[in-house]
Amino acid sequence: MAAKLKKGDKVIVLAGKDKGREGVITSVDPKGGKAVVDGINMAIRHQKQTQTTQAGRISKAMPIDLSNLAIIDKNGKPTRVGFKIEDGKKVRYAKTTGDAIDA
Repeated sequence: MAAKLKKGDKVIVLAGKDKGREGVITSVDPKGGKAVVDGINMAIRHQKQTQTTQAGRISKAMPIDLSNLAIIDKNGKPTRVGFKIEDGKKVRYAKTTGDAIDA
């Protein structure tokens, strides 16, 4: 299945403890159906000291399910993503406005 959400997309959280918050996708796991969004679904992890990092409690963004995310269109509203063929290329578009996302 083609990726409806990609790294760098601005998204809004639809469900969960961070409902309504916005962020940018930093990584996507298409096989697991999850994405890591900057500043969303934060958890505290304990880290041992290494040569490069300090020991202590580190806040880390945890993966969130793709079904709980919606891309934000140009108007700033959440929208679903569709696909259409333009000039022989498959392009993602916002279902609410019909505008191409990958333009």
